[in-house]
Amino acid sequence: MGSIRIRKRRSLSSKGQTSLGIDMSRLPSHVAIVMDGNGRWAGQRLMNRIKGHEKGADTVREIVRTCCEIGVQVLTLYAFSTENWKRPKLEVTALMALLKKFLASELDELTENDIRLNGIGQIERLPEDVRHQLNVVMDRTRQNKGMLLNLALSYGGRSEIVRMVQHVAADAAAGRMDPDAVTSETVSRYLYTAGMPDPDMMIRTSGEMRISNFLLWQIAYTEIFVTETLWPDFSREEFLDMVAEYQRRERRFGKVNS
Repeated sequence: MGSIRIRKRRSLSSKGQTSLGIDMSRLPSHVAIVMDGNGRWAGQRLMNRIKGHEKGADTVREIVRTCCEIGVQVLTLYAFSTENWKRPKLEVTALMALLKKFLASELDELTENDIRLNGIGQIERLPEDVRHQLNVVMDRTRQNKGMLLNLALSYGGRSEIVRMVQHVAADAAAGRMDPDAVTSETVSRYLYTAGMPDPDMMIRTSGEMRISNFLLWQIAYTEIFVTETLWPDFSREEFLDMVAEYQRRERRFGKVNS
């Protein structure tokens, strides 16, 4: 597998805009992506599904490069859901092997480019060797100050909320918290994404019109983008077009602009 290489940023005009019409002063702080379509991409080419996942890993590198390049603060990739454990054992085993290989191959480049890696989800369910490799990369990049790259692994939005309720209930029962004082900010502090901004953009590839149990609490006011493009074919150019479209949208958060 290749490595993450950061391209030089596009030159900016005096108004802080790229040649693609992106205003560098109004970038989304947090982008979340449902990377869907690897299996269909492989099936259309009469390939094994794993070949689709391997090609999808190349797209991960390209989008990580692009987000780092333009200055996105947080990128969260839905890499493996709690429901994905129900897939055929052979595919799950291959996916775990691919994940381990990806983590090992990207460590030096993540460090070089000041990207911090973080895992969110039921990390304890991952195979021991994969969990070890993930921890190695997270430890080695922990002090990096650039973009935060979240890999959602064995992640489910409902299970995250259940986990939050359990922790809040335990703290209330132990007298560490007044139940009447619980606010939405309290809830956010108990989620995997504590301390991070909520996603400004959520992208789903492959045309499926559903959220698929991803960041259910966090995306309450997120701008959603769906593309028919399968994840292995998703490009830097399409991503930047979406960022430009995001900047054209009016975000009111329930208010009425005068």
